[in-house]
Amino acid sequence: MKVAVIQLTSKLDYKENLKVIDDLIIEGKKQGAEVFFMPEVFYSMSNGQTSTPYLIEEKNEHFENIRNLSLKHSIAQIGGSAATLLNGKVVNRAFNFDKLGNDLGHYDKIHLFACDLPDKKLSEAKTYFPGNEYKVIELEKVKIGLGICFDVRFSEQALFYRNNGAKILTFPAAFTVPTGKAHWHILQRARAIECQCYVISAGQWGTHNEKMQTYGHSLIVDPWGEVLVDLKDGVGVGVCELDLNKIDFVRHSVLMNREN
Repeated sequence: MKVAVIQLTSKLDYKENLKVIDDLIIEGKKQGAEVFFMPEVFYSMSNGQTSTPYLIEEKNEHFENIRNLSLKHSIAQIGGSAATLLNGKVVNRAFNFDKLGNDLGHYDKIHLFACDLPDKKLSEAKTYFPGNEYKVIELEKVKIGLGICFDVRFSEQALFYRNNGAKILTFPAAFTVPTGKAHWHILQRARAIECQCYVISAGQWGTHNEKMQTYGHSLIVDPWGEVLVDLKDGVGVGVCELDLNKIDFVRHSVLMNREN
């Protein structure tokens, strides 16, 4: 499976974001990508104090705009999230479609970001309502465990996915710069190593508005914990071929002496 990880500096204006995404998908497809992984809140980035006015609802124009990324380019998309209105509450929902635009299932972010930094306090609970269900989807017979950003800190979620057949874990993110510098690479590699899975995490990067600045460094990490792709700073796309046989090799090598 050849995958593309996309790094954005999403703004509030979804039309501006979609133009950038179109160009990056085209570039990734030229390099042979069969599926692209998108960052958190890729469709419209608010200031973190209130939600975007461009909310996804079932089958509305914003939902169709996201789905059409797969239809227009004939490529699957995984894990990018967008603010979604559900029963009068806003959730941070990850969307997934195959190359024909078929809905593979969604995931609502469970662990909402909260951090008391020296210069500011941040809490997603001001904007979002938490989800309550883990989600494994399947693409081309490969199971993928879904998380979003802050979920990467909760190893029990990743292990649930690994124990339910996942070979890829994904944590699309809009990581803050201070926490990104301190923990981003460590957490992604830790989840890959302990689960013996590929971890593919597309991130937001740069200054989005007067309130939001993110870390970038979109990553693809293999089951041994080796970083295969790191987009570092800037908007861009990284393409990598996954050797899915390596998952079984690593799991056998690490766990071969474990009882049961």
